[in-house]
Amino acid sequence: MKKVLYFVCLFVIDLSTIALSLEFAILIRREILPSFIRFPEFLGGYILTYWWVFPIWISFFVYEGLFTKRFSFWDEIKQLWKAIFFSTIAVFSILFLGKMGEKYSRTVIILMSLISFFVFPALRINAKKLLMNMGLLRSKVLILGAGKTGQLVAKALKEEQNLGYKVAGFLDDDPEKAGKLIDGIKVHRGIDRAERYIGRSGISAIIIAMPGAGKERLNELINRLQHKAENILFVPDILGIAVLGTKLQHFFREQAFALEIQNNLAKPLNIFIKRCFDFIVGSLFILFLFFPVIIISLLIKFDSPGPAIFSQLRIGRKGKLFRCYKFRTMYKGAEEKLQDLLGNNEHIRREWEQSWKIKDDPRITKVGKFLRKTSLDELPQLINVLRGKMSIVGPRPYLPDEVNAVGEKMHICFSVTPGITGLWQVSGRSNTSYDYRVALDSWYVRNWNLWLDVVILFKTVKTVLKREGAC
Repeated sequence: MKKVLYFVCLFVIDLSTIALSLEFAILIRREILPSFIRFPEFLGGYILTYWWVFPIWISFFVYEGLFTKRFSFWDEIKQLWKAIFFSTIAVFSILFLGKMGEKYSRTVIILMSLISFFVFPALRINAKKLLMNMGLLRSKVLILGAGKTGQLVAKALKEEQNLGYKVAGFLDDDPEKAGKLIDGIKVHRGIDRAERYIGRSGISAIIIAMPGAGKERLNELINRLQHKAENILFVPDILGIAVLGTKLQHFFREQAFALEIQNNLAKPLNIFIKRCFDFIVGSLFILFLFFPVIIISLLIKFDSPGPAIFSQLRIGRKGKLFRCYKFRTMYKGAEEKLQDLLGNNEHIRREWEQSWKIKDDPRITKVGKFLRKTSLDELPQLINVLRGKMSIVGPRPYLPDEVNAVGEKMHICFSVTPGITGLWQVSGRSNTSYDYRVALDSWYVRNWNLWLDVVILFKTVKTVLKREGAC
């Protein structure tokens, strides 16, 4: 009953959002645009005139699984935008094939699509949160295995509220773990008692997080519990491999399957798409930030003697060195002062060797502290982006002295152009360890797709505005 009510509520919410976007589009076309642009008289009618648009949009929402599947926050936005894009293409196709261009305003259809890109994620995801709080979408999950993997899964589900999973408890065979609380969640003894908890506690999903269990035990558990719960999530003992874009290939006769892991950045078309993305976004940023760059340059000059922009050798794609441009945030002679600091202060030397950064660096100017806190010191790197030496999103541009510190992940991190922003910048930045930063960079390269760049770009804006982890 809850599922039916949830579906009905979400269906009504989506219909209302489509109607709202359409009504705004008609209002803009009829009342606002004619004041700025010479448009012919609006004869496109009212919202009921476009009734046939609604079933088209809903059909694509159904096709993308937006009523039946559970998505993480960013995956849901991706599916929403995908459904909106193809719905708009379908509407234009019908207008063209049916020769109805004179009866219906194409401007309204375009405006409706553009408005929906912003309105739908805001309204739908917040409406889903409300439905979850009402208990309509929330599903209880039982995790088999209370070790590191199980705890990692529980943490991931807690952080990704949009999935709608609530961990009801852990099951583990280790008697020492029984009765203990992990982040407020109780550990129960006896994995073989899973069926009892499913029926008694209203468990809808089982997550098997037992990397140490043997193949026969895992097969037995999965086959036994498959028809006891609505679905089973199995976490294999292969953490760290590429996951975005990974596909499952079935071999029915042999009752086996294989993970197809693709090297997306090895494809010339993907490299071309990424380069186009960098050029377009970089050009837009330079256009909109031209005057702020001039103002920042003057502030740097007034604050301390020296040039506003400095360049530094960094490691680029395939290990080639290039000059990376940044706003100057340190006093003149910073390199010489660094050697004095490293030679005279043991604490600073150890901090530098661990992270290649100094938390309270005395070499940083007053304006430089502000620029670093807001990440505005990175703006001149847009020049590197337009020159093709850097990307908007990518691994961190490493110093030549850091080659040994990067270690075995060097061939992965240096296989693509470095980025102005990346995973490490939106994951705590200076609050993360050096090894973790390198791991994030290599994960980005192995999992690259264009949507990942878009997500990181949005997260970067949020991180900069909140000044999270800046140094």
